[in-house]
Amino acid sequence: MPEWAKSMTWKGVHPVVELSRTVYEKGVTVAKDAMQAVESRLQRNPLLPKWDILIRPASTG
Repeated sequence: MPEWAKSMTWKGVHPVVELSRTVYEKGVTVAKDAMQAVESRLQRNPLLPKWDILIRPASTG
């Protein structure tokens, strides 16, 4: 799967793909304020809101 993902391009640019083997605990949740910070950077397509999401970069200032 990682090799397939590496072969994709968007506007001629290949993605950076890394395999993570980290096992995460079940039931861990993110605090509401932290999730709101993430959600504020997401722009969802109204026709495909679960699948087509643009993630805007976090501000560096």
